[in-house]
This record gives sequence, structure tokens and C-alpha cells, in this order.
Amino acid sequence: MIILGLDPGLGTTGWGVIRKEGNRLSHIDNGEIETDSKLPLANRLLLLDAKLNAVINSFRPDAVAVEEVFVNKNPQSTLKLGQARGVVLLGAAKARVIVTEYAARLVKKSVVGTGKADKEQIQAMLRILLPGLKLAGPDAADALAVAITHAHHIRG
Repeated sequence: MIILGLDPGLGTTGWGVIRKEGNRLSHIDNGEIETDSKLPLANRLLLLDAKLNAVINSFRPDAVAVEEVFVNKNPQSTLKLGQARGVVLLGAAKARVIVTEYAARLVKKSVVGTGKADKEQIQAMLRILLPGLKLAGPDAADALAVAITHAHHIRG
């Protein structure tokens, strides 16, 4: 099974692709989709959609796992994050891939063992779970963690 994990964001959306064979996980690829903050919002969302579509078409995942939105102190930031998540969810749905969402605390607990893990702990555990891993960046790491969470929560 090929699993695409996504950590949505308007500025940067992380993605990570893993293969699950029985209990064995292997890294396929990871990256980050960035949008230019100088562009109008609609153009940024269009760019995110096009680049995500390219990732989905390239890897043809069997499942997509997305980190759930959390509420920021800044309502404007939360709204922009929600719009980026909408593009991500729609992109996976257009590809006819089943989408599952996971809370950030569950992702941390699934990968590190505690829901209060920090980014460094997550990245360290990813390197243990996926030997030889080269990360594109912190958002890609979060996306891989979401993919691994999905792998741990499905049968087969």
C-alpha cells in the first residue's frame, strides 16, 4: 500500500510518501510545496492544487492521510490554513483516493509515543523508522509522520 501524508499550509504544504508491506514501512519520497506570499490568495491556492495534483499523479497513492487543522491565536492565519486544507482535501478527493484525517497529538503519539513530542523528537524517530531518510524540510517531516500514523491505524 502506498500512503501519501500531507501537512497542509498556505505558505508550505509538506508531503511524504511511504510504502506499507505488512508491518514493514519504507520511505519513497518527501517534499514541500511552497507558494509565494506576494501572489494573490486565489493564485496561491491554484498553485497548491496544481503541485499537489502532480505529486498525486506521480505516486498514485492508495490512501491519503492529512493532519487536522488546529486553531491559531490569529483568526486570519486559521482561515488561510483552512483554505489550504480545503484544496488538499479536494485534490485527494478528485483523485478518488480515500482521505483520513488525524489530530496532531495522535500523530505525535503514534510516531514518538507521546502527544507532546516536539519537532526534533519526531524527526529523530522518523530517521529510526525510515533508515537513510533525507528530509526536504520540517513540513515534509510532519507529512511523513502523518503517513506513518495512518499506516499504524489501518489493517493489512
